[in-house]
Amino acid sequence: MTTPVTRTPRRVPTWVKVVSAVVLVPAVLLAGMALSVLPGLKDLFGTETRDRSGPALLESIQDISRYDAASGTFQIVVDLEKDAKYLPDAIRGSRTLYVGAGTVDAYVDLGKVGKNDVKVDDDRTSATLRLPHAQLGKPALDPQRSYAVSKQRGLLDRIGDLFSDNPNSEQAVQKLAVRHIGDAAEESGLTARAEANTTEMLQGLLRSLGFKEVKVSYGN
Repeated sequence: MTTPVTRTPRRVPTWVKVVSAVVLVPAVLLAGMALSVLPGLKDLFGTETRDRSGPALLESIQDISRYDAASGTFQIVVDLEKDAKYLPDAIRGSRTLYVGAGTVDAYVDLGKVGKNDVKVDDDRTSATLRLPHAQLGKPALDPQRSYAVSKQRGLLDRIGDLFSDNPNSEQAVQKLAVRHIGDAAEESGLTARAEANTTEMLQGLLRSLGFKEVKVSYGN
């Protein structure tokens, strides 16, 4: 009777696994670069976008008592650079040039006008109004007119983008653009224009109702 021969599984040496991993990673990276560089391959492996979003849900309704009296359109070029300590920019770092365009509204909150802020004479021909100063609304970035001019990223940043859920995120430069647009609006005299437009609107409205003299002032 022949005794069966039991073969012991051969173990793969550790150095073979390490070499395989070292070879596999560059191969994957080169394949990704080929898809983005070689013509035709990108269309062959192209993706299709479908909008599967659900219906929007109404969370709240608020009454608005403010008068939007002026609106300013602004544009800013954001140059955002991120460097890493002790590493050259070619290895780790990024620089993004982004053109941000948006609007800022200036308004007068008529809901803050009290009974003591409106005075009318007995014959109803003269009226005096005291309104709160105009304020600036939040800057609204226009995605149709905002775009990235150029993006420079180091090797490690590019590799990280391959495994990131949002590799082309522009959230940082968008926030910076919104902040600069808000700063520009504060220095533009937009609130003064809003107060002048509000005064003109109220004077025309009250004069159409029979008032001959209408005075409008702003302050607390």
